[in-house]
Amino acid sequence: MRRRTRTSIAGFGAGTLLAISGCGGGNLDGANVWILTGGIWDRVGEDIENYNEQAEDGQQLTIETFENESYKERIRTSIGSGEAPTLIMSWSGGPLAEYVDQDQVIDLSGEVDALQARVHDSVWDNGVIDGGVYGVPVTDVAPGVLYYNEALFEQVGLDVPETWSEVEQAIEVFNDHDITPFSMAGGSVWPALIWLQYLTDRHGGEEVFQAVVDGEPDAWSQESILYALEIMQELTEKGAFDETFMGVTADQNEDARLLADGEAAMLVQGSWVFLTMHDDYPDFAESGDFGWTTFPALEEGAGDPSNVVGNPTQFFSVSVDATEEEQQIALDYLNSWVYNDEMVQTMLETQSVPPLTDIDDHMDGMEDPDYLEFIDTLVDEANHFQLSWDQAVMPNEEQPLIENLENLLHGNITPQEFVENMNALRE
Repeated sequence: MRRRTRTSIAGFGAGTLLAISGCGGGNLDGANVWILTGGIWDRVGEDIENYNEQAEDGQQLTIETFENESYKERIRTSIGSGEAPTLIMSWSGGPLAEYVDQDQVIDLSGEVDALQARVHDSVWDNGVIDGGVYGVPVTDVAPGVLYYNEALFEQVGLDVPETWSEVEQAIEVFNDHDITPFSMAGGSVWPALIWLQYLTDRHGGEEVFQAVVDGEPDAWSQESILYALEIMQELTEKGAFDETFMGVTADQNEDARLLADGEAAMLVQGSWVFLTMHDDYPDFAESGDFGWTTFPALEEGAGDPSNVVGNPTQFFSVSVDATEEEQQIALDYLNSWVYNDEMVQTMLETQSVPPLTDIDDHMDGMEDPDYLEFIDTLVDEANHFQLSWDQAVMPNEEQPLIENLENLLHGNITPQEFVENMNALRE
């Protein structure tokens, strides 16, 4: 699941924040780090600049910034050639597992214990592979959330659904009142991943997708994935989404607008939609009708209903190709600066929630912290936080995953064909 801000600045290496030095080992002026442009990364870049101002000469971090897709291409090439930056950014998942398998990042176990003690377990675990710590959280949490328009629920006399049977009832009742039950940006495809992940996890638990990440044979054919794919098609057939939902995109927040304008009753999207509503549709956001809650529980499911899906956060890993001096600079930064008080306060003021167990201390005195507290509680109480599938799978599976999901939503392939296509990538 991608935020709208990730594609706000296009072009390879756009928007460099600081002077750029050579990549990988041999950086005589300190260590280096590559980050993204836009959104939270602009604030991370400013925070690293603040770190550099107080660091000793030769102990600074040199920054280079990239647009999202350019970064993915460049980082794979640089790591493969032994020219990776000292700090490697990833979403964890398949790419991080690949780095570990190929001995391209160092085990940080025992090196970042103080930071680990401050981070929610459900988030921290995404950087742990085979018992070793290979990725350290560095940005905000972004779980999938069910948003709703309270006025529409009052109009039809329903409560916001907490279970899947109540979802099915709501779809029927809203359709009877000519109200679209759910806004869905099918044209962007990736918002449908949130649905697919939650349904799979609610049905079979986090072990189901873990089998995919672990590369188990025919892992895509598991019952819970097929179940979720079948439900996705049933939702389109039952009118859960508008007839034109495959033409709706998230790039311009069209799915959020449908909720704000009262054309749809609910929206399943990332946590960043809260800020989108306040920026783009303030009348609705401040009307008292804008609500949010967790994805409904599946009564017959084996999964833990506390589980959440989305982007736990982005992670920094330390390259094995960096010199010992560069690695130490990176460790000093991770231990002494990540989630410092000023950065945490900046994040909260822009409705970004860092994955910290002590976040309550930073929210004292904030006006209307309800949403921030909701997101923090959601993550804190989660038994498991599953990374977005398009980030979690191996790089060669990312685009086929999106393409197959798009074909499923269009009705061009069946759930069985979806899993066969994905399994075939591993043969």
